[in-house]
Amino acid sequence: MKAVIIDDEILARSMVKEYLLTHPDIEVVQECSDGFEGIKAIQQHQPDLVFLDIQMPKINGFEMLELIEQPPAVIFTTAFEEYAIKAFESHATDYLLKPFSKERFDKAIQKWKQQSQQERQKGTQDLLNAPGISPTQQNRVVVKDNGKIKIIPVASIQYLEAADDYVKIRTAEGVFLKNKTMGYFEDILESQNFIRIHRSYIINVQLITRIDPYEKENHLAILSIGIKLPVSKSGYTKLKQVLGI
Repeated sequence: MKAVIIDDEILARSMVKEYLLTHPDIEVVQECSDGFEGIKAIQQHQPDLVFLDIQMPKINGFEMLELIEQPPAVIFTTAFEEYAIKAFESHATDYLLKPFSKERFDKAIQKWKQQSQQERQKGTQDLLNAPGISPTQQNRVVVKDNGKIKIIPVASIQYLEAADDYVKIRTAEGVFLKNKTMGYFEDILESQNFIRIHRSYIINVQLITRIDPYEKENHLAILSIGIKLPVSKSGYTKLKQVLGI
């Protein structure tokens, strides 16, 4: 079975490799020091298992996994308990809190081996869909744009639009796609700054110039960028609360 180790600390990678010596059925096919290298390694090797650090330079472990269409089974390695340890425990994915012992490492490997392929993939996907795992989620969104990785500051988002299995993220630079749900963004974005005005739209409140009546109990939100977006009855109620009108 193939494994990839992704961790910016050389000593941490060495420890995982040392512990794996007693698991000869698992071969380390590549080591990576950041998420960019990690994405390439996963795409190239299609590993059965990834040992993944969470806090790394450039993009963190969660952001890296979000950019992979079918993320592999993952055993997270982290020194930071604030990264929602409860979220790990409530899903099939395992984690190792640094510094971890050989005994704890072996238990994680055993748990992984006992899971079915479906359980492994579901565990990783469920974890990524859980809101509020990482503090950076409220500050930025990482997307793929023409094969390149782009980091979008949340403050630069003008609005979000539902698009089948994706969400369109509109900024001054253009439109970017993210394989998430509107409900996911509704959960992680600051509710005082971003309001779901319609089942298909989440809007940056700072860009609203006025709200006009439109057909029965619906309205239109007029943005400073020249865009008009529909506001549902429930969306209008939310807007009035936030705007104090």
